[in-house]
Amino acid sequence: MPDMTLTEILQDIHVLAAELQSYERKYGVLSETFFEAYMGGEEPEDDAWVPDFAIWAGTYQTWLDRQRAYRAALRRLQERPTLSRLITVDASS
Repeated sequence: MPDMTLTEILQDIHVLAAELQSYERKYGVLSETFFEAYMGGEEPEDDAWVPDFAIWAGTYQTWLDRQRAYRAALRRLQERPTLSRLITVDASS
């Protein structure tokens, strides 16, 4: 993932969340629950589900990655010194 802006990351998160919600509605389980079972080796009961499950897992993994990237970008922004943080004024002067 090249350097993405906070806005780009947030846009990705929303698009991915919408995709995840469509799978959650279709299969009746939250993505977090699905992903844990899928990564634990649980196989789809129906062969027709295999393509959906592979895409769903990849989408969820990307969503997790974007969540991490968002938090990291936010930390970088918060750590960047601003002029108001650099200037200290003695209130008694």
